This record gives sequence, structure tokens and C-alpha cells, in this order.
Amino acid sequence: MRIALLSYSTRPRGGVVHTLALAEALAAHGQDVTVWTLGRGGDEGFFRPVDPAVKVRIVPFPDVPGEDVGPRILRSIALLRRAFTPGDYDIVHAQDCISANAVDRCLRTIHHLDRFTTPELAACHEKAIVRPYAHICVSAAVAAEVRAGWGLTPAVIPNGVEAARFAAAVPDSRPGPYLLAVGGIEPRKGSVELLDAYAKVRAEIPHLDLVIAGGETLFDYRSYRASWEARARELGVTPHVLGPVPHDELPGLVAGAAVFAFPSVKEGFGMAAMEALAAGTPVVVSDLPVFREVFGDTVLYGRGVDGLAAALREALHRPSADRTARGRERAAAHTWSAAAGRHLEFYRSVLTRVE
Repeated sequence: MRIALLSYSTRPRGGVVHTLALAEALAAHGQDVTVWTLGRGGDEGFFRPVDPAVKVRIVPFPDVPGEDVGPRILRSIALLRRAFTPGDYDIVHAQDCISANAVDRCLRTIHHLDRFTTPELAACHEKAIVRPYAHICVSAAVAAEVRAGWGLTPAVIPNGVEAARFAAAVPDSRPGPYLLAVGGIEPRKGSVELLDAYAKVRAEIPHLDLVIAGGETLFDYRSYRASWEARARELGVTPHVLGPVPHDELPGLVAGAAVFAFPSVKEGFGMAAMEALAAGTPVVVSDLPVFREVFGDTVLYGRGVDGLAAALREALHRPSADRTARGRERAAAHTWSAAAGRHLEFYRSVLTRVE
């Protein structure tokens, strides 16, 4: 089967990580897979090496100084549309709203749902849900949102996880215990709530650091970041903001954390938290239905700042070997090979319906 997987960036965001891992697993199943994406800011390759069995097509996307988010979205769609050749593939599978808008016919994975106020983004988000002829969600919780909002019935295929890579990681040797969050500083990641909860815990554990990794994004979160920094000054705390972490260094950073915090207010699965479970790191998440579905009793849950702080304290003071073992087991069960197999079944079913 000739399969095109479409993404919007070469940089380490969850959807891009998903796209590459799925592409490699599909190729390992004997499929002819090509990944198409935009090379932003002169990028000529992905954030990590890609298995040579996967073809890669990177469409140059030069930066335009001062360009707002709306025009950048429209230019992204237009450039990818001009470059892409849909007739070469049996399956065109878009992984985000930009790539779904860049092609006339595709199926789409809806990783999570957003609400946008920028008109171009709002239109992009809506079209990328209603125009594809078939849909996949990475959790039943997101599929239920799509069903309730648009009357669609997506297939549910959970993410895989590179569990072995995180399980084998040598813990980072940075001094002192640290609380780790991955995903950058942005509203969807609950960054301000985490900051407030961390300050409460740090009052009792003064040597506890907060480390923030990741943060590559298309969107302009400068005002939110400024508010976050102002709040940190008010609280008298100085988190360590690392930005994007090299691919080979991330597992050690995760494995070395005293607790992995994932207080998102909107998610589709929680791949980074599942990677932390694979590494044997205690995980605290916000109390969302999707996390109850995906993680069950392998993590601690916190609702609101006080609840998050309480869960962090419990993870720090009363780590559970049984919970850690269950977490490792759950992460190991989410293989990319199994995910690719379910994708192939879905592809064949939609091809049969089309024929």
C-alpha cells in the first residue's frame, strides 16, 4: 500500500513524534510510506533521524519576519498544497489541521480539539474536521467530543510509545530533585496552574526545582509566557526553562525526574506522560476524562491548583512501587507495531468502502 502521512513541522511536537513513529512502524509492516511536511526556518530534516525505509519530503517554508499567526497558517496550507502530489498514493493521512486543509481528499487523525479565536485558525480547524472522508482519534474521550460536536464516528486507535527507549534511559545527573514538565509554556499545558502548585510544594521542599522542557510551536504564546514569568516573580520561584531538548537527551531527563507533571487542560492522549511511566518516573496529571481512560490507576490526579499540589506531594513523599510497575506495564503495552497494524486494518476498510 502506498501511504502518505502529512504533518506540519519537522520539530518535536506530539503530532510530529506520532507521525514519524507511525510511519516507521507502517514501513516495518512492509508498506510504502512517505512523510510530507514543511521545513520551517530552513529545516532540511526532522528533529531526529528517520528510518531509511520511510521516504521524507520536506517542503521549504522560509520565515517571514513579523508574520502573524493567521497569514502564516494560510501560507503553510498553500505551500504544502502546491508541493503535494496526491495521485501517487492509495492513502493520504493528515495528522493536523494544516495538512488536512492542504489536500483535497484525505483521512485525518484528530489528536485533540481546540478552540481558536484567530479567524484563519478557526476556519482551518473546522474544515479539517468536516472535509476528510474518514477519521481516527487516539482516545475514546476525543472521539466522543467529535461525535457530540459534529456527528462523526471516528475509529479509536491509541498512540504507541517507545517504551523500551525510556525504560533503558540513564537518569539525568543534574543535582537535586526536580519536577519535570514537557510541552513548553502555553495555556493548553496548564503552565500557570503548575507554577502555582509548584510554589506551594516548594515552600515545604525548598531544594525542589521545576524544569520545563519542549515548547516548539506554531503559535504566538508570548503574552502568556510573559504572564507566566510575572507570576513566577510574584511567587519568588525560578524555574529552569530548557526549551526543546535533543532527542537522545530526553529519556534521561525524564528518567531522572522526581515527578513528571502533566497538568494539561486539553489533551488527546498524553504521550509524554506515558513515556514517563515507561521510564519508571511517578506521574501527576490533571483530572481529565481522557487521562482516566488512558492512565487508569497508574498515575496520580489533581484537580485545580490545590489538588495538583496535593498529588505532587503524595508522589514525592509516598512513591508507590506497585503504581510504578503498573505504569511500566501499561506503557509497554502501547506498541507502535500494534498501532500500525490497526491503522492498516482501518486503511483497508476505508479503501473497500470507497471502491
